[in-house]
Amino acid sequence: FGSLLGLCLIAQIATGLFLAMHYTADTSLAFSSIAHICRDVNNGWLLRNLHANGASFFFICIYFHIGRGLYYGSYLYKETWNIGVILLLLVMATAFVGYVLPWGQMSFWGATVITNLLSAAPYIGSDLVQWIWGGF
Repeated sequence: FGSLLGLCLIAQIATGLFLAMHYTADTSLAFSSIAHICRDVNNGWLLRNLHANGASFFFICIYFHIGRGLYYGSYLYKETWNIGVILLLLVMATAFVGYVLPWGQMSFWGATVITNLLSAAPYIGSDLVQWIWGGF
């Protein structure tokens, strides 16, 4: 499943770069730029759906890869396993950011819920949430 992860990553990068060419990174225009990609850009709807579903397929491959590692006892190689866990956390963070980018209702409330989980941290939680949200 490592090879499939590589293919998925290449597909995600390719479709992501194309989508980034037409995306507007402004909270007031982000959703409109997604609508523009889907409606006005040639095959934009297809690339957006390939990118969104490609992320899901990427995670399916990751879970199979982890399952295979557990089955074969790869966790015994501490350094390799720890790097894999760090990579998993980074991929999850990247997927979360990708989920938030369209800035629709689901994106907004997903970002609200996940960032407010940080408010549970003692002493610094509320300041941390405010710092992450910035001036928004």
